[in-house]
Amino acid sequence: MKTDSLRRSYMITKCVTYFFLILGAIIMVFPFVWMILTSSKTVPESMQIPPTIFPKQIMADNFKDAIASLPFANLYWNTILMVLFRVLCAVLFSSMAGYAFAKLKFRGKNILFGIVLVQMSLPSQIFIIPQYQMVAKMGMANTIFALVFPGLVSAFGVFFLRQTYMSIPEEVGEAAYLDGCNQWQTFYKVMFPLTTTSVAALTIFTAVFAYGDLMWPLVVNSDLKMMTLSSGLSTLKGQFTTNFPVLMAGSILAMLPMVVLYLIFQRQFVEGIAGTGGK
Repeated sequence: MKTDSLRRSYMITKCVTYFFLILGAIIMVFPFVWMILTSSKTVPESMQIPPTIFPKQIMADNFKDAIASLPFANLYWNTILMVLFRVLCAVLFSSMAGYAFAKLKFRGKNILFGIVLVQMSLPSQIFIIPQYQMVAKMGMANTIFALVFPGLVSAFGVFFLRQTYMSIPEEVGEAAYLDGCNQWQTFYKVMFPLTTTSVAALTIFTAVFAYGDLMWPLVVNSDLKMMTLSSGLSTLKGQFTTNFPVLMAGSILAMLPMVVLYLIFQRQFVEGIAGTGGK
């Protein structure tokens, strides 16, 4: 009797768990499905109340109109460069700063690290005005450098990699010193290779956040050809009316690079995020 009761309880728990997992998956996938369906509708169908789920006729011209409305070649290129340089800067500078805060002893270390923590606790919108003034005074508005500028140093990356370096035993650095390595050689030959999982996770987070960044590219680059995909798509939204099918078609085109990257590096995505949770 106890065995049957335990088995029944296990099956009920399993069914309830799967139900909520499937429900969560549907809730997450539904916006993407709705975006794809809307991109194939006419404007009246997209604004109809009650809404229609499936279009009566597939409108492939929406994608042509989206391509004609925006310089997607420039938007793709600007986005790729912004993501690439932000990732490189985040990994390079965060690794060195994280190692210094974790393993080196120098005057004012705790104060400087406290400043990093304060920057993490403040919303990024606070820094938009001073950052824009700095870029404008350098005469670098409407450039790739302007897009990369806020990501030159990542407070989150410094904190994240500092915690990773702190988890490495001190004996590893002492052994490298006994083998004749100086501080710089200990960092890039011994310590840095031990943080590959955390660096992969930081790369993923930085790339995703940079790819979806809207406010800063919209503020610092007013030239449409120097915008990113997210800021360029925002120009398709009208002041009074919006062609939602064309906007959704443009969103699908903007989403493709990240989908392709995820399909190619799916294992690295999963391992990086899983490794972050393990830390």
